[in-house]
Amino acid sequence: MKDTYYLTTPIYYVNDVPHIGHAYTTVAADVLARWRRLNGDRVHLLTGTDEHGQKVARAAEERGLDPQAHCDDILPRWKEMLELLGISNDDFIRTTEDRHTARVQEFMQRLYDQGDLYKSVYSGPYCVRCEAYYSESELVDGDQCPIHRQPVERLEQENWFFRLSKYGPALLELYDSRPEFVQPDVRRNEVRAFVESGLEDISATRTEFSWGVPCPWDEGHIFYVWFDALLNYITAIGYGADDDAFARRWPADVHLIGKDILRFHAVYWPAMLIAAGVEVPRQVYAHGFLLVGGEKMGKSNATGIQPSELVDHFGRDCYRYYFLREISFGQDGTFSWESMEARYETDLANELGNLANRVLNMVTRYADAKVPDPSVAGGEPGPEEERLAADRQAAVEGMAEFDQLAFKKGLEHLWVLVRGVNRYVEATEPWQLNKRGETARLARVLYEGVDALRVIAVLVSPVMPDAAGKLWHKLGPDEPLETQRLPDAGHGGRTAVGATVERGELLFPKLPEEAGT
Repeated sequence: MKDTYYLTTPIYYVNDVPHIGHAYTTVAADVLARWRRLNGDRVHLLTGTDEHGQKVARAAEERGLDPQAHCDDILPRWKEMLELLGISNDDFIRTTEDRHTARVQEFMQRLYDQGDLYKSVYSGPYCVRCEAYYSESELVDGDQCPIHRQPVERLEQENWFFRLSKYGPALLELYDSRPEFVQPDVRRNEVRAFVESGLEDISATRTEFSWGVPCPWDEGHIFYVWFDALLNYITAIGYGADDDAFARRWPADVHLIGKDILRFHAVYWPAMLIAAGVEVPRQVYAHGFLLVGGEKMGKSNATGIQPSELVDHFGRDCYRYYFLREISFGQDGTFSWESMEARYETDLANELGNLANRVLNMVTRYADAKVPDPSVAGGEPGPEEERLAADRQAAVEGMAEFDQLAFKKGLEHLWVLVRGVNRYVEATEPWQLNKRGETARLARVLYEGVDALRVIAVLVSPVMPDAAGKLWHKLGPDEPLETQRLPDAGHGGRTAVGATVERGELLFPKLPEEAGT
């Protein structure tokens, strides 16, 4: 029985090293995984590499390598990206692994045996860059791919075709009965219109090159890369090999993808699963493009920026925070060095970093670095504490926007609390309370400040795990941050009296002088 929240990134082509467009999806998936763990879920996060297909074969040829050697050489760059960005994936699959290729052959053999594959001739346009067949009507300016705006190639070859058209009615019923299956709504409408206009059967094999999973019933054919790649979502979790593991994880709770591969995931993939009698995933969520200078991030248009360029300057936490705070996840969004610098200096250094430094400095100065007892006579909560409690509760509830992948909205709610704690400090003026000797009231104010920082550390941990860990250490609790669970950890008054705080180094120090990319 399913007991695991299972989410996936796309598996990425290894034709080149990763850029920040790839990292955008991966960080979002990791934040969602950490958020669900924080809420007490058993989570399984899968990512990996798509190593077959014509695009990869050509990239290898350009380097003078055989395809497997090329994949083995590029792979470390992808795993380095995961480490660089602090990705907490539970598995990493390569489509050249035996655990995958054997199950692909078994799955496709099943479709063949039941008559869902037939032999015919394909003649038409094909884009190698996105490994996609297009109709003539979909091309731009007569011969260009609608995604890459580069000329397509013309193919004519005998292939095995999948009876995609047979499953059109089932797909329409899926979209209508489960509107959450494709999100955001604009993407569901797009997919539904495509299917409603009439589906054509699609090539499931290719013959003009050999880098792929061999077709077991027809020598010389390999499976079309998407029929290979999509199956990673089930082969990695035990399909056909470990029935118990598969039952605990499938169906996937969400496939996170970019909108350019929506058709493969929201049309081809569910049709394949329906044909094989396998339950479809619960949701396919297609985010927008990450733009630089108005252009989609990618190698082909020279806008590819490597994540390390930004992490080296801004740090890992800012990198993870910036893209989810700056851009509404389902929409296109624009990256700029200047806006990232502004987010670092305003949100992180000035608002969160200075708040932590200020509160901990006052506890150190006024209470010998010990969390004071707020329950002494005369330290009762007042209107300021009531407002702070309301901000805290609103932040905890608002962060639930993460469940809908509304990361920007969730972080906006959290920052209302960050700013609310700053206002609380200004309104209560602990420095004046100390000067006037109002020790009971001062104890209450300092306790509330530390307790609010504890809640902030918990809530921000899925997005900025390193900064959250540092802040948690400064607050001196006995329990590790990793053991905290919502909703309990979001309640006020959970900070232990007498805990030793530590001001330490700034959470977000001044950025280095060099600028520009």
